[in-house]
Amino acid sequence: MSKVSKNLKKVLESYDKTKSYSLKEATEVVKKITFTKFDASVDIDVRLGVDPRQANQMVRGSVSLPHGTGKTVRVLVLCTPDKEEEAKAAGADFVGLDDYIEKISGGWVDVDVIVTMPSIMGKLGRLGKILGPRNLMPNPKTGTVTMDIAKAVQDVKAGKIDFKVDKTGIIHTAVGKVSFSSDKIYDNAKEVIDTIQKLKPSASKGTYFKSITMSSSMSPGIKIDVKSIV
Repeated sequence: MSKVSKNLKKVLESYDKTKSYSLKEATEVVKKITFTKFDASVDIDVRLGVDPRQANQMVRGSVSLPHGTGKTVRVLVLCTPDKEEEAKAAGADFVGLDDYIEKISGGWVDVDVIVTMPSIMGKLGRLGKILGPRNLMPNPKTGTVTMDIAKAVQDVKAGKIDFKVDKTGIIHTAVGKVSFSSDKIYDNAKEVIDTIQKLKPSASKGTYFKSITMSSSMSPGIKIDVKSIV
């Protein structure tokens, strides 16, 4: 058995998969039990007591992570020619309109966020089947459909992320990297959870936060005691 395998076995033995940890404890555990040669992403899965099939129970929004995501976010701006320089100056990776719409129609989705203007949204309807499942469709509620292109690009680059509940009632989102200090992971995760709390639909009855789990790209899930943070 290699040294790494022995270390991993020892660390995993110290982690109790049946226990519910506080959020603070979970941020320390996830760093201990992740053995990767790359800087793994740290994610949280928040299971909500909502029925996403009901429009009045859809939970979606955006949040600016205090310490950013730790990854380079590729931003595509779909805009009219008069806005192209503004988008480029703000740091957009790709800027254009019809040419990129055609590329996306052909299956190109090599971006993390798409920002556009209200007048362009009509052109994006036919891309719904491609962008929708990948959570790439711009939306006014998340600030990605706006006339202030520069601010939208800068916010995304600085660590603003969008999230929405999936059809099974779970919000899955990254809250940093394993290389982050546990304090930074905690701050980011708490900001996401607090934001989800504020977005609780009035139509949602019973328990809102059903469960919260933290994990890295290569670690088991760590159960978080919901009572410790909400």
